[in-house]
Amino acid sequence: MYVYGKNVFKELINNNKRINKVILHDNFDDKEMFLEIKNRNIKIEYVSKKEIDKLVLGNHQGIIADIDDYQYRELNELLNSINKEYPLILILDHIQDPHNFGAIIRSAESVVVDGIIIPKDRGTEVNSTVMKTSAGALEYVPISMVTNLVGAINELKNRGYWIVGADMNGKNYSEIDYQMPIGLVIGSEGNGLSRLVKEKCDHIISIPMRGKINSLNASVATGIILYEIIKKRLK
Repeated sequence: MYVYGKNVFKELINNNKRINKVILHDNFDDKEMFLEIKNRNIKIEYVSKKEIDKLVLGNHQGIIADIDDYQYRELNELLNSINKEYPLILILDHIQDPHNFGAIIRSAESVVVDGIIIPKDRGTEVNSTVMKTSAGALEYVPISMVTNLVGAINELKNRGYWIVGADMNGKNYSEIDYQMPIGLVIGSEGNGLSRLVKEKCDHIISIPMRGKINSLNASVATGIILYEIIKKRLK
């Protein structure tokens, strides 16, 4: 998998991730980063600006790293690794925009979410855009990809989690106590929560809107709700 940008590369280095090779713009002039590459004996391939622009869609800043594909965690492994009274799992119900996904990961890491669950089909996976947008947060938030989102929710419920879904027609998100193990479900950008997932929710919440636009970007809504959960838990 190709990932790109200086911040992403720094996080890979800081976390001792295996880098198969780096592809550099032939005018790449970051001496500190170049020295880091040399010291770690990472293979370097130099290409022209035209060639490097074709490899990824986004601001690569003259550096692309070729790394192994992202390794998802098995659901049971992820859940068994959590040792908290009130764990917090984020469930993404077919989020399709990789920029949204990356931004959600950043918010999740900032409040120390214990893990993220995504479906295998009809949603974005961890790719170079997600890694770039997450700005390194991806290294600290385990993600599980499951074939059946409802089945994963059932497993959470069997383990004592309360499932809280974010939707336009729910109770005010600030009215819930959140002092419990929570699986927070965020719906897709266009369709919101899918029917079967919504039926599994113990609470449906929404963020009150005062303006003329009646919906928020999925990543923005996620950040607002996550910080409300943390605020309530710190009282």
